[in-house]
Amino acid sequence: MELLEHLALGFSVAFTLQNLAYCLLGCLLGTLIGVLPGIGPVPTIAMLLPITYVLPPVAGLIMLAGIYYGAAYGGSTTAILVALPGETAAVVTVLDGHQMARNGRAGAALAIAALGSFFAGCVATIVIAGFAPPLAEVAFKFGPAEYFSLMVLGLIGAVVLASGSLPKAVCMILLGLLLGMVGTDVNSGVARYDFGIPELQDGIDFAAVAMGVFGFAEIMSNLELKDKRVSLTGKIGSLYPNKQEFKEAWPACVRGTAVGCALGILPGGGAVLSSFASYTLEKKLSKTPERFGRGHPAGLAGPESANNAGSQASFIPLLTLGIPGNAVTALMIGAMMIHNIQPGPQVMSSHPDLFWGLIVSMWIGNMMLVILNLPLVGLWVKLLNVPYRVLFPAILVFCTIGVYTLNYNVFDIWVTAAFGMVGYIWMKLGCEGAPLLLGLVLGPMMEENFRRAMLLARGDFTTFVTRPLSMSLLLAALVLVVLVALPSIRKKREEAFVEED
Repeated sequence: MELLEHLALGFSVAFTLQNLAYCLLGCLLGTLIGVLPGIGPVPTIAMLLPITYVLPPVAGLIMLAGIYYGAAYGGSTTAILVALPGETAAVVTVLDGHQMARNGRAGAALAIAALGSFFAGCVATIVIAGFAPPLAEVAFKFGPAEYFSLMVLGLIGAVVLASGSLPKAVCMILLGLLLGMVGTDVNSGVARYDFGIPELQDGIDFAAVAMGVFGFAEIMSNLELKDKRVSLTGKIGSLYPNKQEFKEAWPACVRGTAVGCALGILPGGGAVLSSFASYTLEKKLSKTPERFGRGHPAGLAGPESANNAGSQASFIPLLTLGIPGNAVTALMIGAMMIHNIQPGPQVMSSHPDLFWGLIVSMWIGNMMLVILNLPLVGLWVKLLNVPYRVLFPAILVFCTIGVYTLNYNVFDIWVTAAFGMVGYIWMKLGCEGAPLLLGLVLGPMMEENFRRAMLLARGDFTTFVTRPLSMSLLLAALVLVVLVALPSIRKKREEAFVEED
């Protein structure tokens, strides 16, 4: 009964005209960003962070969440129609989704992707509503030592489950932790690592770093590539899957949802890992694996469901523990901090309208996406023909205006430009920006909890291993490190993120 009361509160918050409008705006922006290859949800949310300064907290977070799972829908549209995934999680969708389109079943493929994502989103919303309160109750038992150990586990998990080189990911996280230390020491009031620059005494602005590393760097990287998009000449066809396609798709949809919910909760999991894992699972369970890559409905339904379920399940550690599992949820924490909301289990008790309103808005957003996406396929297709040379400079102008409005300080623009250049170099070197962002967000919180724990323990370092819960979390982190060091596990990890031909 208590859960029903909480959901009733969420519906009363989410169904206001203002929040419905921002939910719709987020879904539309997310779909648009997903359709346009080369941008993605992380740069978009980074660009729009300044807007949340002038929005109410609930409306701002609902809009950002809508962008996140809306991008998953939009990414599948271009993946199916022109074999260009709009965002990373849609890479697997190309394998069978585009083949269905080439076989004259583009409409059916779009419908399977949309309905599978809607089902997965609804289930993931129920999972969040059901599992978040018990997890938050457990989190209330956490002290500074437990929170520090949890953040260590989160960072290690993000490294292990992230694609790319492990040493590079570790280096990026360490760099993020170091950048998080720039500014005035809260305990002593002494400025540190500011190099005598007054603007750095309050620390490096999170939004400026995110916009530079993800927004500016992504745009520079895409501008040097040739525009490989092609105009669509064929008809999309009927949006109704036939009986055989539906029969093959729905079990994969259920399994993909389960995979997405399970992996989405893990730090670094989210949509990308979920979609790859679901495709691998479907291919292994199939009696006709040779059909995969040639237009098998299960090869489309499974990853698309896992994609959306993983996107939404990643909100569980964010809302219950205040721990970001990926770059998007790290940005969401940044948006919460903008409004002086401390992420963690206390959000449920101190801001129940935000907590339950955000959860219910996910269900509303998924419904909006199904209603909007299929009828508007023609519009999204036309947007594919906007030249990059026109699109990206316009985005840069809006980014620069957004950065300036953070503090009405030109210095923030220089910071963003500098991180844009550095981020571009990192991309060339194969270094991901997401671990850096996680380190930057968690760094100050880790330092604060470490110092609190040491203060309570009177300087005794063994407090982290003598407290049972803290020791368990550190042991789990150690197990992850040992597992990923094993050659067989490392090889499987590398293979999991390799796109199949």
